[in-house]
Amino acid sequence: MGHILLNNVSVDIPIFNSQGRSLKKTIMGMATGGRIGLTESGKTVVRSLDHLNLEIKSHERVGLIGHNGAGKSTLLRVLSSVYEPTEGFAKINGSIGSLIDISLGIDLEATGLENIYLRSALLGISKKKVDKELNSIVEFTELGDFINMPVRTYSTGMHMRLAFAVSTMISPDILLMDEWLSVGDQSFQEKAENRLNRLIERTNILVIATHSRRLIERCCTRVLWLEHGRLKMDGSPEQVCPLYFG
Repeated sequence: MGHILLNNVSVDIPIFNSQGRSLKKTIMGMATGGRIGLTESGKTVVRSLDHLNLEIKSHERVGLIGHNGAGKSTLLRVLSSVYEPTEGFAKINGSIGSLIDISLGIDLEATGLENIYLRSALLGISKKKVDKELNSIVEFTELGDFINMPVRTYSTGMHMRLAFAVSTMISPDILLMDEWLSVGDQSFQEKAENRLNRLIERTNILVIATHSRRLIERCCTRVLWLEHGRLKMDGSPEQVCPLYFG
């Protein structure tokens, strides 16, 4: 079962060579991103999340909205344990699945078939499960004989179809996404969307960062509006979307 609890979580990201940055860039950063400040030792930091308190329970479908730099991607990285909070703590119960970088771990010199096993291993999927589902995965990619060719010979669309097919084999308690995945041509996109919907259905908690009002209203039961690393509003799509999107 999935459960997420963030207690007073802040994340500070150090900025190196900040003395060489112009005042204009600093002001723009303050307007569009986190809060810029100094540590006790005088180092420049951007506070990407600022004393965030949050609980997400089973069966919730949560959409993250906010301008670029509001803290959405940082929050996803905290939930996936890529970032540790600078202050406060994050308690996450349940297995995590991430569709933020579906090409992570793909070896361009290896064949498509070899990459199915490589990428699956990185995702924690057993070889036994891959063996069982291999034929359906290969069929889904529509790669044909290219499945035995090095990935470096693939077009961008072929590469993405392979990465998508493997990445959506997971069955996590908590699924993290940064925008909805769109891969391939129109006919393949329909297949991909059906596969993605089935993945979401078997996931206990969904957290997705997006700029799409339509996606929020279609998929989410709850919306978190972030601004400058802080939670500005937390409510249903019916409550939050009219105020944010207008």
